[in-house]
Amino acid sequence: MYRVWNFVTNYSLLLIAGAIIALIWANIDAYSYHHIVEYPLWFNDLVGTDATKWVKKYGEDFHITEIGDVTRVLTTHYLVNDVLMAFFFAIAAKEVWEAIILKNGSLRGKKAATPLFATFGGMAGPIAVYLGLAMLLGSETYDAVSRGWAIPTATDIAFSYLVGRLVFGAGHPAVRFLLLLAIADDAAGLIILAIFYPSGDLAPQWLLLSLGAAIAVYLLFNFLPRRMDRGDQLRTKSTWVRQKLGFWPYLVAGALSWYGFQESGLHPALGLLPIVPTIPHADRAFGIFSEAEQYLTDLLNHIEHILKHPVEIILFFFGLLNAGVEFSSIGSPTWLVLAGLLIGKPFGVLLFGWLAASPMRLGLPAGMRTIDLFVIGCVAAIGFTVSLFIAAVAFDSTTMLGDVRVQDAAKMGALFSFAAAIISIVAGKVTRVQKQDI
Repeated sequence: MYRVWNFVTNYSLLLIAGAIIALIWANIDAYSYHHIVEYPLWFNDLVGTDATKWVKKYGEDFHITEIGDVTRVLTTHYLVNDVLMAFFFAIAAKEVWEAIILKNGSLRGKKAATPLFATFGGMAGPIAVYLGLAMLLGSETYDAVSRGWAIPTATDIAFSYLVGRLVFGAGHPAVRFLLLLAIADDAAGLIILAIFYPSGDLAPQWLLLSLGAAIAVYLLFNFLPRRMDRGDQLRTKSTWVRQKLGFWPYLVAGALSWYGFQESGLHPALGLLPIVPTIPHADRAFGIFSEAEQYLTDLLNHIEHILKHPVEIILFFFGLLNAGVEFSSIGSPTWLVLAGLLIGKPFGVLLFGWLAASPMRLGLPAGMRTIDLFVIGCVAAIGFTVSLFIAAVAFDSTTMLGDVRVQDAAKMGALFSFAAAIISIVAGKVTRVQKQDI
């Protein structure tokens, strides 16, 4: 339990602190809060959001009407959401990559089949509820909120896993099932962000830069040294590369890949994903919450350890710059997101998990009941981090539904998804879950 709590402390408590400060600040002085969020740090031609659009939206607030011939502006919001959050998504991608590629990876083989089907249900259910209810509310509401269909599909892996252990106990097979579902959900979320939420006009030719950077760094600093070390038990060349160059080649490749994503129109926060698979990694992974994971010394895990504290700070600022929503912004998008998470998730996981386990005869882990799938779905309904991120990219900050900003209302739904923790505990009691602590 210590390892789980330690992970949540590292990656989520500062995020929550930032979100709470943002909520208080935005409801005391909304103008100063949004002034900081969109503060221009650097007008340039390389990094940032479209300068012309920024001036049109926010220039008057900063007394800026003329910017010359520069094309981009690096704002506080862009720095955190589009640049620094790339490191957070790289860590998430590392866990997904290990789960898929390693021989003992948790998403390999038949053991992952039912959780993967349940994951699909945990995404299809929220989408169906979100869009279905939006249709019932009328065409005006549907047109305003339909782009946010992916917001309730997300699962906050850290908090869901912690709540799952509280509900089921550390030794219950449902806890590992939940972790598999959450990892698969993260993988699907990364794909959704890349495909359905581009940050601008698509220019896919720029992805060749990302692909080229990934191939070059893999061949020159991973594959080639290992090939030259064939027959050398001391692995002289690989050791020299690791000791003398370390992570620097991958950082340079990451910067090039990130720039390729920005220019291609895909969300640049995903820009490091092509580089993650190129980094030398251990032959096995113990799992994201395993105590033994911290003792792995391969370069991929070493980089993760280096990023641990910086990502803590990044998540604090992510919460600070994204969760500042005025309570007056609560509206139909809030309830649609919540309904998708709190209704669509549990029933989607239950339905598709049952289909996989019974009619398809893929089965459930020994000691797990069908009704436990519903409780797992309740736990997985904690969206928070990724839901906030998707809400920020799904809607323009100026889109309105009546008197409510759609983006702010949807963010409030993501924040309120913590209610799923209480619902999960109640669901566990009602369905008579037998906790297994060892």
